[in-house]
Amino acid sequence: MKRLATISLFFVLVAACGSKDKVFVPTRLLTEEEMVEIMFDVQIIEANLNQMKTCDREKGAPPVNYNLISVEHYSQLFEHYGITDSIFDQNLKYYTEHPTVLERIMDSVTLRLTKVQSVSHRDDSQ
Repeated sequence: MKRLATISLFFVLVAACGSKDKVFVPTRLLTEEEMVEIMFDVQIIEANLNQMKTCDREKGAPPVNYNLISVEHYSQLFEHYGITDSIFDQNLKYYTEHPTVLERIMDSVTLRLTKVQSVSHRDDSQ
C-alpha cells in the first residue's frame, strides 16, 4: 500500500510541475475504467515481484534477473489489454497532466486493492 501511495504522489507531483501550455493526448486514450483495471494489475505485478525478491533474499537464493521477469509480466499485461508499452506510457503521461482524474483512478485502485486484501485476510483466518 505504501508503494501505491508513493506512485500516486509521484504522478500528482509530476502533473503539478508539468506545462499547461500544450495538451498531450495519447494515440489511444484509455478510459478511466480501463486505467483502473490496468493500474490494479500493475500494483499486483509490483507486489508479486517485491514478494519474490524478499523471499529469495530471506532464503539466500542465487541472484535472479528480476528485470527480465518484470518485462515478461508487463508484456503479458499489455497483451491481455491489447495495448503496447508505448500506449500505456502515453496514457500515464496524459493522466498525470489531469491530476483530478488520476486521483480518482488511483482511489479506485486503492479501494479495489483494499477489498482484495480484506477478502484474502478473511480467507486466511478460516
